[in-house]
Amino acid sequence: MTRFVQLHLLVSYPPANLNRDDLGQPKTARMGGVERLRVSSQSLKRAWRTSELMQQQVGGHIGTRTKRLGRDAFETLVAAGIAEKSAQAWASKIASVYGSVKKDNPLEIEQLVHVAPEERATLDTLVATLAAEKREPTDEELGRLLHKQTAVDIAMFGRMLAAKKENNGEAAVQVAHALGVHASVIEDDYFTAVDDLNLDDSGAAHIGESGFAAAVFYQYVCIDRDLLKKNLGGDEALTQQALRALIDAAHKVGPSGKQNSFASRAYAHYALLEKGAQQPRSLSLAFVKPVTGSDYAAEAVTALERVRDNMDQVYGACADTRYQLDVLRGEGSLQELLDIAASE
Repeated sequence: MTRFVQLHLLVSYPPANLNRDDLGQPKTARMGGVERLRVSSQSLKRAWRTSELMQQQVGGHIGTRTKRLGRDAFETLVAAGIAEKSAQAWASKIASVYGSVKKDNPLEIEQLVHVAPEERATLDTLVATLAAEKREPTDEELGRLLHKQTAVDIAMFGRMLAAKKENNGEAAVQVAHALGVHASVIEDDYFTAVDDLNLDDSGAAHIGESGFAAAVFYQYVCIDRDLLKKNLGGDEALTQQALRALIDAAHKVGPSGKQNSFASRAYAHYALLEKGAQQPRSLSLAFVKPVTGSDYAAEAVTALERVRDNMDQVYGACADTRYQLDVLRGEGSLQELLDIAASE
């Protein structure tokens, strides 16, 4: 039986600023003696889980990350006619179920909490009951707010609840930071904006700078299929649905940073899918030495496949099943790749 599903992607982005650092510049990492562009795993995971594609395929099983559960409960109670003082006290009790509340704002949780649709429905039902019966929640009712659930994104990426450790979830999907396969130089886009109504001055009404760079990225995703299915309550159909949605999104969806400025939308031009019970491994070794030359996209494919084959030669077959698609050579099919990825 397959345990691990691994995905190796190469994606070429034109000039863009997909994932910014604290100074607004594209994130980078130094590897092989050169500076590469980088997109954090957090940025990738958020882009995938909140994408329209994911909503279309598993929308009823996507959770919500928020600090506002107490605030929403308070507003609902007040709208139902509960006095603000009582509503705040009751809503604060509800918020504290999910984590420590802020001292200066007892309606807001200190850390983001990831709740499943089923858990959100339980919360909404409780708040409606409290409003109708005009009373505070009991400890028993509060204890039922977190429970077994089948949120696909929680099953994939896990969650941590400091106050309710029994409801924590171990992530079944590991996502590496996407890394440029070659050296990149960050450039600054000097731009101006003109005031359309200021006819007396033809100069710029605003001047600014925005960093950007282009790169071919290597992305690696490792999925523990057994754990994913366990996290989804043993539901094989939902597990297959989740695998399809995630891998489809990984091929097609990138971070939304500065999209309106750069229109930096891209599909993976190469994908290698691997399945098996063997210990997973990234193929980032292929790019420790930066790709050089004039055709980064094609040369990255050659470097990745060479390391893949050499690893098989040294360690033995590192996967039981493989499938690849290559846009540059016109080989493979995403639909066929998804069928293989989702199958048991």
